[in-house]
This record gives sequence, C-alpha cells and structure tokens, in this order.
Amino acid sequence: MSNTQKTRQFFSNVFASKALLWLIVALVLINGLFPVMWIFLTSLKTEIELTATPITWLPQQASLVNYQQAFSEQPLLLFLGNSLAIAFLSALLALVISIGAAYAFARLALPKAGLLLVGLIALAMCPPATLQVPLFEMMRSLGLLNTWLALILPNAVLSLPVCILVLVAFFKSLPESLEHAAMLDGCSRLSALWRIVLPLSLPGVITAGTLAFVNAWDEFLLALVLNAAPENRTLPVGILFYQGEFTFPWPLISAALIVGIVPLVVLIAFSQQRLVGNLTAGGMKG
Repeated sequence: MSNTQKTRQFFSNVFASKALLWLIVALVLINGLFPVMWIFLTSLKTEIELTATPITWLPQQASLVNYQQAFSEQPLLLFLGNSLAIAFLSALLALVISIGAAYAFARLALPKAGLLLVGLIALAMCPPATLQVPLFEMMRSLGLLNTWLALILPNAVLSLPVCILVLVAFFKSLPESLEHAAMLDGCSRLSALWRIVLPLSLPGVITAGTLAFVNAWDEFLLALVLNAAPENRTLPVGILFYQGEFTFPWPLISAALIVGIVPLVVLIAFSQQRLVGNLTAGGMKG
C-alpha cells in the first residue's frame, strides 16, 4: 500500500470513528430527552386531544390551563416547598458528615480503609426498597414518623457514599504541604481543614452537594412510607394524588411533573459545567 493510500485510510478511519461517536451521543440524547419532551407536549394538550386517534405529536391548540389546574387542584406549592427544604437539609447534613469522613480517608492512616470504601460502594448500590421496613420501625421507635426528619436522615445517609467518594478524590489531589505549613503557623488540623482544604475543594463540595440534593429530590418510596402527613408531602408523593379512583388525568399529571422538573433544570444549568468537569476529574484522580 502506497503512502497516499495509507493517508486516505487513516483519515477514513478517523472520520468513521467520529461519525460513530456522534451517532452514539445523538442516540443517548434522544433516549434521555424524548420522555421529557413527550411529558411537556402532553401537558399542553387537552384530555380529548390526548386520547384522539390518530395520535398527534404536537398539540393542535396548546394551552397552559393544565398548569393552572395543577396548582388549584392540589397544594403544589406546598409540595415544592417541602421537597426543596427536605432536599436542601439532606444535602447539607450529608455534606457535613461526608467532609469529615472523606478527610479522614484522604489524610489519616485509617486501618482497613480500602475495605471501608468497598463497604461504602456496596451501600451506594443498596436499593431503598430493601430499607423501608427497618427504617419504618426505627422512625416509629424514635417518634419521627410523618416529620421532615424521617426523610432528611435516610436521604442524607443514602447520599453519603457518593459524597464521600467524590470528596476523597478532591482531598487527595491537594498537596499535604499546604496543611503542614498552616499547622506550623499554629493552626490545628481542624482549623487547617476549614481554612485551607475546604476553600480549595469548593468545586468538589458543590459537586457532592448537588448530587446529594438531586438524590433527595427524586426519592419517592421512603417519602411515601415514612411520611403520611398531608402537610409534609414531598412533590413525588404529592403528584400521586392527582389521579382519581378510576381516572388518570395525564395532561394534569404531566403539568405537575414539568413543574417539578424546573428546579432541577435550573440547578443543573448553573452547575452543569462544574459538575461534569469535577466528576470527570474526580474519576481520573480516584
């Protein structure tokens, strides 16, 4: 094969690889965005148009009446407020605990540290459905059923493995000489963590907090089992009450779902670049 043919073959292979990569990215985006777009379009339709045949992809007479009805039929603002407060407090508690634990993993010579990290990964893979009975009994014995704490504590614990693993990677990436210099100047180890390590690890802290917030925001099963008080319902549970005994008002439910997605879209939009970059960096460092 001549040099010209080898060059053409090389560029052909590069083009084919890039085309395949773009095709995979397009398929992943379509797979992820299509359900959301379908829910949004459904929220703009009427019941009659939704059940008409043949199926119409785009609403013939788009209307926001379903959004107005979603707020009037159920206390949607209350559900949103409960979800925001519980998700924020869960993320905050998870961050406080995971910062201390991650620092210990990264800086202290903990015995069996590798085994403990494997245990954390196993905990992260544990489905919440398997925990509902023991958690229900625990919360009932503590008198916390139907309160915010009954959801904040489990959500924070379930977010700990991911938060710790993310923060361990960031803490390990910082040179220990910075802390040693601070301690020579009179700082304690705790003071060095607060004054030196945390400010430099702020991107990692934001990443871990965002992941913990999303995890608590999406949680449904524990919120349904541990909290039966109407005034404390979270958004995922509250949407369940839009359906009647024999009716499923999909346009109305779709409107409530879109309202629930908006806070996450805003959060991800603000932290998207930092979140993706930090997770990639954390994975490479880990």
